[in-house]
Amino acid sequence: MDALTFLRADHEAVLAMLESLEGPPPHDRERLAARQETATALVRVESQHESIEEEVFWPAVRRALDDGDELADHAIEQETQAKLLLQTLEDHDAGSSDFEEALDRFIPAAREHIAYEEHTVWPALWARLDPEHRAALGEMLGAGHTTAPTRPHPHISPAAGIQGTVGVVAAALDKMRDKATGRGKAQPPEPPSV
Repeated sequence: MDALTFLRADHEAVLAMLESLEGPPPHDRERLAARQETATALVRVESQHESIEEEVFWPAVRRALDDGDELADHAIEQETQAKLLLQTLEDHDAGSSDFEEALDRFIPAAREHIAYEEHTVWPALWARLDPEHRAALGEMLGAGHTTAPTRPHPHISPAAGIQGTVGVVAAALDKMRDKATGRGKAQPPEPPSV
């Protein structure tokens, strides 16, 4: 599977979660618990997605495109701001003012970032990569997904080398925390197989 098919599946999962989270918080406990579970899945999917992009995708954009540094820098700035909001979602309960304010800011920012990737970056990158490179990039993204952090870690550098080392350690710790707290039971949608 090529890289954009892989990334598009993550984007579609995120957009579906954003749609279900949009709007005011419910008042009954059951629906509020469902909102919390969806937000936890969103944090997991986004954390893994952004990590593998920083480790694999944005370096490929930098190498392949003349304006790749500018495109990647803009996207990484968006992702860094998103991680701060995701951390707030992680740290607070659904329905709390901090959670809801962060969610209200995250939803449009996430949609803007997805649109930037899909309409600005992807067409330019796809015009430069042959099918073999697209498939190889997809395989690298898929492999990275299994070792990516499940929490945002906004203070870890987005540099590819850091993501490939410190990010792997953070991912291992995240997965241990998920298991110990039961957080891992609410699994986000699985990425497509590569």
